[in-house]
Amino acid sequence: MISIYSISLGCPKNRVDTERCLGGLGPCRPVDSPEKADLVFINTCGFIKPAVAESVQTILETAEAVANMPAGKRPFLAVAGCLIGRYGEAGLAPDLPEVDLFLDSRDVSAWSGMILSRLGLAGQPSGRLVSTGEAYAWLKISEGCNHRCSFCTIPMIRGPFSSSPCEKLVEEAQDLLGRGISELVLVAQDVSAWGHDLKPPKRLRGLLEKLLPLSGLKRLRLMYLYPTGLTDDLLGFLREAGPPFVPYFDIPLQHASAGVLSRMGRPFAQDPGVVVRRVREYFPEAALRTSIIVGFPGESEEDFATLVDFVRETRFHHLGVFAFQAEEGAAAAKMRGKIPAKVKEERRDVIMTLQREISQEILEEYVGRRMPVLVDAPEPEWPGLHAGRTWFQAPEVDGKTYVSGPGVAPGAVVEAEITEALPYDLVALTD
Repeated sequence: MISIYSISLGCPKNRVDTERCLGGLGPCRPVDSPEKADLVFINTCGFIKPAVAESVQTILETAEAVANMPAGKRPFLAVAGCLIGRYGEAGLAPDLPEVDLFLDSRDVSAWSGMILSRLGLAGQPSGRLVSTGEAYAWLKISEGCNHRCSFCTIPMIRGPFSSSPCEKLVEEAQDLLGRGISELVLVAQDVSAWGHDLKPPKRLRGLLEKLLPLSGLKRLRLMYLYPTGLTDDLLGFLREAGPPFVPYFDIPLQHASAGVLSRMGRPFAQDPGVVVRRVREYFPEAALRTSIIVGFPGESEEDFATLVDFVRETRFHHLGVFAFQAEEGAAAAKMRGKIPAKVKEERRDVIMTLQREISQEILEEYVGRRMPVLVDAPEPEWPGLHAGRTWFQAPEVDGKTYVSGPGVAPGAVVEAEITEALPYDLVALTD
């Protein structure tokens, strides 16, 4: 049994790749430091410049931690993921000679075999090595992306869109639920596009029809729904389906100005409110989450004012705001009308301040109400207190519900009264 020290950077899709790869190595023993490991596995992010810098720094720091170990004791260092997908082994190896094996993001299914081959071991796959605890797991349903947003490098890094077969996903979901996991969170670059590339073509609805009835599933959450995929057919199906589907819609709208959206290459360039109104027609109580980019080339004061008004009027439960990064290889990097860094940060601060007020107001509406809380994990600094989530809080990206009282344990769903609202979090007590 090999000892493994792993680091997974970036998005949940990377986390799934890491879990699948490590599970494919057969029985292994996770350790808490690289010095104790036979294998060090680092899954990198290369989406934007800060992520690239973090990935490189992590590799260097990890390699330095084992640099003085005797050659025969030093762990094998495998580096995988989007950093390699973006720059290639040839572009990275000269500056990172400490790395023993580079694994490209375009060939994820081969990672386990390549590692085992280099280690001279025979694999006995043991399924995913889930790292998110007992409450939830991510289920990645496709790879790559066919959209050509002018600010994004994902198609270049991850390749074209490719759906995972329905049967394989159902089998993986059953395995996860069989371990006692309560919530499955579907993720992809575009969850709503699942099945379009299969032969014969399928629709997301078909996959959901197979997943929703699975035994043990308490919550099914959909993340990253491209606006054009939220059709009347899909929304009508979800409304009729009911639980365990939760009416939480993560829709990356990116902006509200028609001019900016057009330059971004995004849908609903004339009115992003179309998809918001459509969702709320079917789900008046829906929790909406979105991501926004400020400071895109050519974003005028009027464009920004349109965006502020849209955020104020829409009242998202959750919102992420990012200052535009000019990424090499993305069309937007060559656009005219670049916005100064100071202005971008000021605009980001304006949106975040507004969203903080909106979030506080929304959460205060839940004070005094009883609702189910899915418990994720204990809070190490506060005995008896656990972090959990209501139906409108997704793991890792949204706020939490801090809950205590009888019956609270990781993986449990407990009925609790909301006693306090913070700007992004809730506090709750069970009886």
